[in-house]
Amino acid sequence: MTRHTHETAPTQFVEASGIRFAYRRVGLTRGVPLVFLQHLTGTMDSWDPLVVDGFAEKRPVVVFDNAGVSRTDGETPTTVAAMAEHVAAFIQALQLGKVDLLGFSLGGFVAQVLAGRHPGIVRRLILAGTGPEGGQGIARIGAVVAEGIRQSPAQPRLHLFFEQSESSQRAGRDFIERLAQRSVDSGPDISDASLSAQLEAITAWGASPSAEATLRLQSITQPVLVVNGKTDLMVPTPNSYALFEQLPDARLILWPDSGHGALFQYADQFVSDGLQFLQGDR
Repeated sequence: MTRHTHETAPTQFVEASGIRFAYRRVGLTRGVPLVFLQHLTGTMDSWDPLVVDGFAEKRPVVVFDNAGVSRTDGETPTTVAAMAEHVAAFIQALQLGKVDLLGFSLGGFVAQVLAGRHPGIVRRLILAGTGPEGGQGIARIGAVVAEGIRQSPAQPRLHLFFEQSESSQRAGRDFIERLAQRSVDSGPDISDASLSAQLEAITAWGASPSAEATLRLQSITQPVLVVNGKTDLMVPTPNSYALFEQLPDARLILWPDSGHGALFQYADQFVSDGLQFLQGDR
């Protein structure tokens, strides 16, 4: 099989639970796949090529759009739990077997539910810029995004993902430039209906934790790497500490002079640390 990069991987489709999922496979063709789970408003075109291709040097990587997002049909659920069930169906439809997960922000919420409900298909998790159900400040996501748009109308991610220091803003502009590397076969942006559903799901996740939430983190016995920036505006950094403290087998990395998008600001280091973590056998 041809080994594709972020730029060259063709968009493919698979049917699962009545939904036609759009996805791409990047990198090695053998080994435990690393499935990327995306943030609010993000599509598979929104991943940093440095991160995708960096992991793909050593691992099979699968990026995709969940239900209702971009070229995947169906409706975007209004709960994180329903999003996780769609991911499980997608993984099973591709016959990926046991996978590793990289969940960023909203994708990290989904990864937690998936690992808790379907432990047999999840080997290891990387949780970036995310937090537990009922975590500090998560329910305010709508107001935070609105402020980001007000502060940086042309590129809200410069405010939402990066610190306001010169070095972090420069890293943010570099990240945005990298997103343009894939110039063909890009899917449409998320629809207003999907955005509304995602915001509803995130707000509910950030409210008082459910009965399931009190047991979920203790049930995730897989090794977990938690990463974030020092000052995350969208999912405040104390939530990363909370995950580290409550997960039975977690390690924590925080980067200086960075925010929600620390995994992109420190892309090379993130990939290096992530690959080292994923090399474990468990």
